[in-house]
Amino acid sequence: MEQRSLKVMETNKTFFSKITNTLTKMLIPTRVGMNNLMITIKRNALLKAYSEYVLNKESHSIKKESISQKYEESYILYLEAIDKYIMDSIYKKVKNGTATAFEGENLSKYYLIVSLKDKNYLEYKYKKQEYLLKIDYEAASNIKKQSQLAKYKQFYVEKMDTIYKGLLKNYSISMVDNTTVKEKLYDRVFETLETYVQTVLPIKMEKIQDKELREDYEEYENTIIGKLDQKDFIFKKMYLLNISRHIFTHSFPLTAIENCYIQLIKEAREMIVNSKNEIKREKAYKAFFSLVDEFNVKVLSTKVYWTNPKERDEYKKFWDKYSKLENDENKGLLIIQYDLKKLDEKKYSKIRALYKEKLVRNGLMRKISNIPKTKLLHFKTKKEIV
Repeated sequence: MEQRSLKVMETNKTFFSKITNTLTKMLIPTRVGMNNLMITIKRNALLKAYSEYVLNKESHSIKKESISQKYEESYILYLEAIDKYIMDSIYKKVKNGTATAFEGENLSKYYLIVSLKDKNYLEYKYKKQEYLLKIDYEAASNIKKQSQLAKYKQFYVEKMDTIYKGLLKNYSISMVDNTTVKEKLYDRVFETLETYVQTVLPIKMEKIQDKELREDYEEYENTIIGKLDQKDFIFKKMYLLNISRHIFTHSFPLTAIENCYIQLIKEAREMIVNSKNEIKREKAYKAFFSLVDEFNVKVLSTKVYWTNPKERDEYKKFWDKYSKLENDENKGLLIIQYDLKKLDEKKYSKIRALYKEKLVRNGLMRKISNIPKTKLLHFKTKKEIV
């Protein structure tokens, strides 16, 4: 009896599938061109609506509400056009294997943001807007007409400020609401601040003249040059917090900044503990003292509301002594004494031991030898009464 077997063929190698793939690859550039054209049209409409919005922002006219609504609608349509471009071009390219590594990475970021929708809708909402605006910024920054380019930059900075304020406010609420704040939340805060400082702040500083902000920005730039060690990473985060105080005063309040500083101080303590030799440890101590000094001067000394009155009174005593000292070494030793009182013996045993060692070396603490002494007890037997 004749036996027959089925021959299994891969569908992507058939004649018709090959034609389909070829046609798809041919159509992608056309589709990209159409999408780019639509983005340009929507962007121009947005800028026109934005100009009217800016002109009527402070007015009390009847048209103000309708102008504001028109601006919001044109903004949504603009974002939708960019979103469509991603799905019609980058997604298709990745699917057909014609995408570059950069395009593939961008699509991965896109889906990572989309995954936030069910977990944290507010974060998703702001992150997606930020992503879409950045996708088009490079193309928009090539606008030849200077007045139109200036208008777009003004819109871009204003909208990005709103987005980052929303993100930081969302994170700061999470910090206050959660009794145990996870390190991942701090990572997201510093990542958000750094992205803003690297991508938006340079555009913003083209128009504004803020001496303190510029100085903090220059300090931040100095920390990202060359090979960074743990100390540099801590200082970089500290300068990011300083910059945030200029720009995100209300959306990222003092309570959130205080929590971030406390986290950085923990990292600085770990740096002291993990130092391999005495020279590195002394450098770590100096970095720790600088960080605590910034925290005292810029945060705690201006703090009005304290949840714990006893903690407030203790800090006031410390601050009175600290502010009178002029010698940096004495200030550092006072910081150690103050920190030693607050740290739990079991949880922070390693850093406490190093603190005590440093205080003993500087004659501020006496080392008592750990020799157990037994006390002899004399017993006298009583006669039993019969």
